[in-house]
Amino acid sequence: MDRQHLLNTLKLIILPTLYALLIRFVFGESAWEGLFGMMSISFLFVTPFVVGGLSVYFSKTEDVKLLAYRIFSPWIPIFAFFLITLTFAIEGWPCLIIILPIYLIAASIGGLIGGYYKLKKRDNNLYVSVLVLLPLLISPVEQYIGAHSTPYKAYTYIDIKAPADKIWRNVTRVREIPKEQDKGWLTQLLNFPRPVKAELNYEGVGASREAIFTNGLVFHETVTEYIDQKKMSFTIKALPHEIPLTTMDEHLVVGGKYFDVLNGTYELEKLDQETYRLHLYSNFQLNTTFNFYASWWANNIMKDIQNNILQVEKQRAENE
Repeated sequence: MDRQHLLNTLKLIILPTLYALLIRFVFGESAWEGLFGMMSISFLFVTPFVVGGLSVYFSKTEDVKLLAYRIFSPWIPIFAFFLITLTFAIEGWPCLIIILPIYLIAASIGGLIGGYYKLKKRDNNLYVSVLVLLPLLISPVEQYIGAHSTPYKAYTYIDIKAPADKIWRNVTRVREIPKEQDKGWLTQLLNFPRPVKAELNYEGVGASREAIFTNGLVFHETVTEYIDQKKMSFTIKALPHEIPLTTMDEHLVVGGKYFDVLNGTYELEKLDQETYRLHLYSNFQLNTTFNFYASWWANNIMKDIQNNILQVEKQRAENE
């Protein structure tokens, strides 16, 4: 590899990566929160789009002619950006996993459009000037419009072959869950706190229940409807000031600015003489400008937690 080719290769990686880091600094600066925000379409969708466009723009025309190159070469500065932010603890692992799919897709779209303009030999200087300013121009408009507060429901169930009273005892009060019984694959991947136990002071409306997770996360629950061995509904409150800073990424904190769990319900349905179906659903709320994407992750995280708890209750009711 000759010197010029090496310099060109480094340019198409380093410059887009530095651009992404600069935008991350601007959007992460609290003093500019009114204009720029990391939990925004501008940062999560437009920024990787620009990175992809720049990466292709700095490439050789011979390479840009290849469709696969325009699609996949923008991934290189994206992965470089992720590696740097992870290495220097600028971003946490959970956030990077969540935004990775959309970053790769947006970067590829940027690469395709950037390749189109490069091959058409349009006014590339004007193209680049407009491109690099896109996140900075769009974000103030997005912040002015504001986030959308949208409610969602996560529904799960499991069938259990055990008497109703035995199932219900494991619902109202969940004894300590050993780590080896934790089957929540998604929450483990995202390093989300795992459930430890649930304590109820008495059975009835107005009762207090605490769902305790690892790393100091506690859901404070108040029973709002109670029918013995049939139904228990409760409000859910997580207090952000109780959660240690190292427990969760600041953008994923339950009860924080962007994500909150509102309430939950257990229902026990008799299927036949031996089998009951235990339903568990929760209502949560998102407050972002990209709920269409965030809701998929939030819903699956909630379902993963609920399925994890349900399988523990099933195993204990059937085998203990």
